[in-house]
Amino acid sequence: MELEQMRTELTGYCYRMLGSGFEAEDAVQETLVRAWRAADRFDERRGSVRTWVYRIATNVCVDMLRSGQRRALAVDFGPPARGGDALGAPLDEAVWVHPIPDARVLPEDTVVARETVRLAFVAALQHLAPRQRAVLILRDVLCWSAGEVSMLLETSTASVNSALQRARSTLREHAPAPGDPFEPGDAAQRELLDRYCAAFERHDVDTLVSLLHEDATMSMPPFAWWLRGRDAIRAALLDPEASCAGAWLEPVRANGSAAYWQVRPDTDGTNAAFGLVLLDVRDGRISGIVTCLDVPRLQPLFA
Repeated sequence: MELEQMRTELTGYCYRMLGSGFEAEDAVQETLVRAWRAADRFDERRGSVRTWVYRIATNVCVDMLRSGQRRALAVDFGPPARGGDALGAPLDEAVWVHPIPDARVLPEDTVVARETVRLAFVAALQHLAPRQRAVLILRDVLCWSAGEVSMLLETSTASVNSALQRARSTLREHAPAPGDPFEPGDAAQRELLDRYCAAFERHDVDTLVSLLHEDATMSMPPFAWWLRGRDAIRAALLDPEASCAGAWLEPVRANGSAAYWQVRPDTDGTNAAFGLVLLDVRDGRISGIVTCLDVPRLQPLFA
């Protein structure tokens, strides 16, 4: 197997492990370099090429996770703010789960695969110890057998099964609320998202709020500030200091979710992206809005 052909699936694995597209790409590059350098020492008696390469990737990710810093979303940092509260100071990029383009992590664009790169799911994975995280991703996301995972981790099948049981238990405590899978071809979902985008462009706050769940959340990384509920979100959107008026949304594929660049005219007359917006949908309404503001850093990844 050509190692380069594994880049997308490896990036998806490392992204789920690390919670950062930037770190995932670094991890994959390091994995491929180590594999190329050690190709003459590959021993097929110890497993397939895929098992061997994933073993290298797992070791790279575990090494990168030794700092103990858990990446998270704004809802993990404290209680919700009120609509008129100041954003506060931005947090360091190392604390955030970052978005990533679908094309870099989804070799097979299925509903199940898309669900496992949603921001909330990747954030939930960060609560697991690194080896438990690897076991759960390999077993429950990538559908490897317990025997294959035990060979990769060079441990017993019993140890793998035990780690998987503990990982599932922890994940249940932090799992995101079930949502409607993002289906670009679903007519009802498409209508909802089109109405949201049109209302956003008109800055029609009443319509925007009517499309939200009563307990919808809104956040704007890299700020820990976040909101819960229609009333709080309405107050934020109506704030004279809000930057949404005059902006519009242009679709992009990210994290297996409904995603958009938030664009507005720049001072020189050109159009510039101001944020990357990811929307969650539940029961036919918008349940979560995450607007990532670190556009200068994100755009090269999406390019």
